[in-house]
Amino acid sequence: QVQLVESGGGLVQAGGSLRLSCAASGRGFSFNAMGWYRQAPGKPRELVATISSSGVTNYSGSVKGRFTISRDNAENTVYLQMSSLKPEDTAVYFCYVRAYYRAYGDYWGQGTQVTVSS
Repeated sequence: QVQLVESGGGLVQAGGSLRLSCAASGRGFSFNAMGWYRQAPGKPRELVATISSSGVTNYSGSVKGRFTISRDNAENTVYLQMSSLKPEDTAVYFCYVRAYYRAYGDYWGQGTQVTVSS
């Protein structure tokens, strides 16, 4: 089974920065796409950013230029550096991984709260 351990959420003032981390583990699994989604109260879950195993990135238009996604393949860890945070970035952020062991599967972290105060 795949386990995802997230860290780095918290409370920050508008204009500030936070860094999220998500470490993936699972015996026999390889980790392909990794990324972050977020869900604000009363809204559907939405894409923030993804990164392929080769480093190709994709960002939501609302975070492009402010957030940077990266990964350490040796540690199976994905990071999200968030800068110039806005109150509208307030949400629960979920780590996402597409992993392979005999078949592909999608896995989600438990979520970490990011709150940006104005």
